Amino acid sequence: MPDEWLYEDKCMNNLCSVTILLVEDDKGHARLIEKNLRRVGIHNPIIHLDDGQKALDFLFCRAEYKDKALPTPLIVLLDLNMPILDGYQVIKQMKANPLTHRIPVIVLTTTGNAGEVQFCYELGCNVFIKKPIEYHGFCEAIRKLGMFLDIVMVPNGE
Repeated sequence: MPDEWLYEDKCMNNLCSVTILLVEDDKGHARLIEKNLRRVGIHNPIIHLDDGQKALDFLFCRAEYKDKALPTPLIVLLDLNMPILDGYQVIKQMKANPLTHRIPVIVLTTTGNAGEVQFCYELGCNVFIKKPIEYHGFCEAIRKLGMFLDIVMVPNGE
């Protein structure tokens, strides 16, 4: 297991043992998400990948991840608009596979179109969060997500 997947056991919440897979192509957004989750006490390991294909390779232990075990339990924070494979394709493939269909998916995107929200839920996303464009609003939304993550329980992957 790579060093970045290891962490000190200093979590004090229900989510402590959960690894967070952050799939976000915007490096600035990814930094803000992690920074604001840490600010509210989320100390879980966060693995950042920048496109949908890498996310699926990671989830299905393929390509560069073929000799690595998938950390469980796992929760996915997923952007929709990404290169190579978008978030819709990621959700569709995750929810169609018995190995990954129970992994919770939280969509984090700037898209707020009602049709896209509906489509994501139809594909199987568990939560849809619109990222505010304004900096302070974005930070506040991620802090609230962190508070939600602090109390949510997720399946252990078995």
